[in-house]
Amino acid sequence: MDLEKLRAEAQEILKKMDQRKANHLAAGTEPSADERAEVRTMIDRYEEIEDIIKTEERAAALSDRTAEIQAPVTQETTEETETRRAEAREVDNRFGSLGEMLIAVARAEMPGAMVDRRLVEARAVTGLGEGVPSDGGFLVGTDMSQELLSNAFDTGLLSSRARRITVSSGSNSIKINGIDETSRAAGSRWGGIVAYWTAEAGEKTASKPKFRQIQLDLNKLICLCYATDEVLADAGALESIIRQGFANEIGFMLDDAMINGSGAGQPLGILNAGCIVSVGAEAGQAATTLVYENIVNMWARLLARSRPTSVWLINQDCEPQLHTMSLAVGTGGVPVYLPAGGASASPYATLYGRPVLPIEQCQTLGTTGDIYLADFANGYILAEKGGVSTDVSIHVRFIYDESVYRFVVRVDGQPVLASAITPAHGTNTQSHFIKLDART
Repeated sequence: MDLEKLRAEAQEILKKMDQRKANHLAAGTEPSADERAEVRTMIDRYEEIEDIIKTEERAAALSDRTAEIQAPVTQETTEETETRRAEAREVDNRFGSLGEMLIAVARAEMPGAMVDRRLVEARAVTGLGEGVPSDGGFLVGTDMSQELLSNAFDTGLLSSRARRITVSSGSNSIKINGIDETSRAAGSRWGGIVAYWTAEAGEKTASKPKFRQIQLDLNKLICLCYATDEVLADAGALESIIRQGFANEIGFMLDDAMINGSGAGQPLGILNAGCIVSVGAEAGQAATTLVYENIVNMWARLLARSRPTSVWLINQDCEPQLHTMSLAVGTGGVPVYLPAGGASASPYATLYGRPVLPIEQCQTLGTTGDIYLADFANGYILAEKGGVSTDVSIHVRFIYDESVYRFVVRVDGQPVLASAITPAHGTNTQSHFIKLDART
């Protein structure tokens, strides 16, 4: 049986139904009784084809397992038998690709179309009501969901550097116990732990750490993607577009929230966090400039333990200043900034041996937020709930032959520290995150 020919026939039926609907919509007319009868006939034929294809695919899968069934019989426990059967059912219920799954979601929205059983079974796991599945949204299969979300996180320069935790199923928030430490002076480390020297038989004094709770409440980050009927006909093309578009936009928005987020309905960005340390401009420093003393003072305020994992974040407007920056030595000077592939011969440009990353989320030169020294690995927590939910509508752009996909990701994040840290010796506070004040 030629399954490809059947699939082509099914696609042709869908196109004819869409065209009829578009014609009536444009003309403002209702279909006649004969036309409705013909549409019912087309739907019956489509469902018949769908049933044939599914039956043939299951038969083929069964045939592939024949070799295993006919193999020499070995002793197998009941538990092993059930495990094998469960694995076989899981394979049978799984979509072959993300593109195949997204096309099934789009078809489920079409009037009179059958909902692919794999969508319903995947959705039932979330505990949602069945009702009208396409209205309630489908959860992308677990493996595809994690891969899609990983693509989004990896696309961003910052989200991939933060400490990521996953919120458990059935929860909308998470509370994390953190050390309430604002000073490294004796008696304040770890919020109150004290170690001391004592003579033999000397009296002991108890101490204890002080904790604070970090609460992360999941916020919704939504991304819309339009797909034409032509793209929907090709699962590979649709998957490529969704992966690239979704990953780029979600990655950008996560990075932006981690830098500039207000903390209200979105993650708290380091620019607005209570723990960020601000370094002032130099006396008499010209507007919209960046000088070597700024870099030295920022580096001095970074927590020492954060130096190995820190990065410099800059707006690209800062680069001309960095390329001409030098340290005066007598009547000459030495370069401070080491461009990638030049003096440093490394993938990134460096300052104090740490990478310099130009990102769009930094502000323009001379404005607060044009340059940061940041340690996201130790200083920022990003919580996410593993599933990516997917909705589709054929109505928003119906007359343009486009379907609209909506992806929802739930995330929140904030810095680990509530405030900057006073060192054990010295007066300048320190933090995981340092910014430079405006030079205007």
